[in-house]
Amino acid sequence: MASLPVLPHGSSAHRPVRPDAGRIRRSAAAAAAGLTAVALLSACGYGSKSDDKSSDAKPNAAAAAGDSGAKLSADTVKIGYFANLTHGTPLVGLQEGIFQKELGSTQVRTQVFNAGPAEIEALNAGSIDIGWIGPSPAINGYTKSDGKSLKIIGGSASGGVKLVVNPDKIASLDDLRGKKIATPQLGNTQDVALLNYLAGKGYKVDAASGAGDVSVVRTDNKVTPDAYKSGSVDGAWVPEPTASKLVTLGAKVLLNEKDVWPDKKFVITNIIVSQKFLKEHPDVVEAVLRGSVKTNAFIKADPDKAKADANEAIRKEAGNSLEPAVLDPAWADIDFLDDPLADTLQAEADHAVTAGLLKLPRSSAAGAGANLNGIYDLTLLNKVLAAQGRPAVADAGLGAK
Repeated sequence: MASLPVLPHGSSAHRPVRPDAGRIRRSAAAAAAGLTAVALLSACGYGSKSDDKSSDAKPNAAAAAGDSGAKLSADTVKIGYFANLTHGTPLVGLQEGIFQKELGSTQVRTQVFNAGPAEIEALNAGSIDIGWIGPSPAINGYTKSDGKSLKIIGGSASGGVKLVVNPDKIASLDDLRGKKIATPQLGNTQDVALLNYLAGKGYKVDAASGAGDVSVVRTDNKVTPDAYKSGSVDGAWVPEPTASKLVTLGAKVLLNEKDVWPDKKFVITNIIVSQKFLKEHPDVVEAVLRGSVKTNAFIKADPDKAKADANEAIRKEAGNSLEPAVLDPAWADIDFLDDPLADTLQAEADHAVTAGLLKLPRSSAAGAGANLNGIYDLTLLNKVLAAQGRPAVADAGLGAK
């Protein structure tokens, strides 16, 4: 197989170069237009196979009363997310009753997912209205629907992804040849990132099978620690808290993904909404975004309380809380923010092309397929930010058309 093309910023873990925005927009749009995928872009969450869970939110009495008492246009809003630290905004905001307070008498119903594709299916079916999700399934959901299913309406988290390895087998980034490195799922956000990084280092890997100079082993995050202990994999490019769990088993952090991105920021979780719900209930969407912005402010103001809230929410949903040796370093590596970091979404779509998970179309003629134009609608988020005297966030030229 021919060597995959090398992206400028992927060529070095220590001297990232900002990708040319125009080139990325063209590549990302072309990739989406072709949509002849080797594998569908998929989830970036902690698990991928267990059953989804559904429950009603249980706000405290003060939160249920609402701030203004004004009745919004929908009696209920259905929110989806993962029981995962990179989804800390909904975990903390629901636990603290912040979202319910902004929504007043509008009832919050929640559904917890373990995989991005399932969440996209739920959004398309109307089972949820708004969701926290990773960039790859958001891109895939938008492009597969010819730009009709969803909009990205806000950011939520950056960071929280690391390459961790067995130090007895891998001493440096130059020792990856011949090793077995796990990612959560074929075509998921971390899988794309690893394949792009390996291409930038000159390694040849078949994207579909994972075979090549480095073996990419797709392994559910929940079983990756056991695979590491058994020696089935030599390391993993994974999100938190899996990375920190592996460190407790003796692995070492070889690379923090932040170090290959300009400004050390990249989207790991953003907020999506069904276009139908956005059109019919913009006041409800705005209230959820106010809750998100206020939750992120709460996380920054009291990170220890927020961390405890997130861990308690995970305990309720997953059955087990995270031990401090895993929770503390994992939480510290995630940046919670309102900016969706739109430039990095463009880059991640471009990386999928470079990795060989999306093929460029034969023709860019009109009608060849959907593209990323219009994937963002940040109007309501910027309204919320303006009300707080904060500057608007940008959509990198991919805003509502």
